[in-house]
Amino acid sequence: MEVRAVEVGAGTQTAVREAPAPRVSARAAGVAGSEILRIAAEIRELAARGIPVCNLTVGDFKPAHFPIPASLRDRIETALRQGETNYPPGGGVPALRESVCVLYREWLGRECTPESVLVTAGVRPGIYAAYHVLLDPGDRAVFPVPSWNNTYYAALAGAHAVPLVCGPDSAFLPTPEQLEPALRGARLLVLNSPLNPAGTVLGEDTLRAICDLIVQENRRRAAHERPLYLLFDQVYWMLTFGATRHHDPVALCPDVAPYTIVVDGISKAFAATGLRVGWAAGPPDVLRCMADLVAHAGAWAPRAEQVAAAGLLRARDEIVEYHATMKLAVQQRLDALYRGITALRERGFPVDVLAPAGAIYLSARFALNGRTTPDGATLQTNEDIRAYLLRNAGLAAVPFQAFGVPGDDGWFRLSVGAVSMEEVEALMPRLERALAAVT
Repeated sequence: MEVRAVEVGAGTQTAVREAPAPRVSARAAGVAGSEILRIAAEIRELAARGIPVCNLTVGDFKPAHFPIPASLRDRIETALRQGETNYPPGGGVPALRESVCVLYREWLGRECTPESVLVTAGVRPGIYAAYHVLLDPGDRAVFPVPSWNNTYYAALAGAHAVPLVCGPDSAFLPTPEQLEPALRGARLLVLNSPLNPAGTVLGEDTLRAICDLIVQENRRRAAHERPLYLLFDQVYWMLTFGATRHHDPVALCPDVAPYTIVVDGISKAFAATGLRVGWAAGPPDVLRCMADLVAHAGAWAPRAEQVAAAGLLRARDEIVEYHATMKLAVQQRLDALYRGITALRERGFPVDVLAPAGAIYLSARFALNGRTTPDGATLQTNEDIRAYLLRNAGLAAVPFQAFGVPGDDGWFRLSVGAVSMEEVEALMPRLERALAAVT
């Protein structure tokens, strides 16, 4: 509001000019844009100038390196030729909902029914719907950080976000001891394993203990109190490496089933991010409310892709054959980065890295805070470090601040789905020179 004095006749009066009304809602105005998309624009600018960049920012797959399964492509083409091009059922094609149950029973040891499965256009609508169905404005949503987009989803739902900062000592994963006090009176706990951005995996004992906390908290609540729910994002569960194993919360702790919504899809396990086939599995009464919300948004997966995915999820031999190549390629890239950064650490450079366990991500630290660049600039923040490494090493990475971490401690996410082994190998000498140049 603007206040100014104006002359009227022999005296003055105060005139008030009100500021223009905002053109969008307060909620829309308060939602920040994607940090990763902002970084992508800078990468495109460097690439246009012919500067080599190893783009480790995007949580996606480059089809030239990671094509979808040929059998999935063939099933989509067949479904299109057979006229599977109209609206799908609101809850999803029945065959796909049944196939999800078969997949979980055979691979995870978890029983479910088609009525407890909701198909969505990728995983995001399931997460969005769960937040809005389970939370009223002001309800507490607890989630560890770093984690993907929970801050945004909580804000969109009007929830009170309770981020719990996790560090490298726990592989950036929450512990039961850290969660227990935060869950008292909370309405939602959100977990992701394998974890985006860290590429680490919740162990069996830890996840079972967390599930026990949820069950105990719900048993303490009176009949008039709404439950505490677990929203468990396991979209990367097929991508684990070495001796690491993924564990489904309901398979580990059946008592947690009435309070658990799992979100999942074909996006990551089959490099099929653009096909937009995801699903949620959980209590049928909650899933029906989520289905109504998704229907109003029109967030259904395309019918032909649903039909194709239904066939793929039942084809165990096809999945095993595809992953024999695809998972190996992901692991080779992660291992190459891990070995390279470990070697730099052993030679005294201020870097650190966690061994890759799952997903397509590596957690790496470039502890350059307080160091001086050749042009005399002091690197004070993660953003300073990110920009320096991009401009001087062609390393494009995402700082953990993009995943809710408040501090500037030099930790970054490196994502390998869009790069070749040649690009990874070419990066390491450039990175060493850039690190050696700071003092």
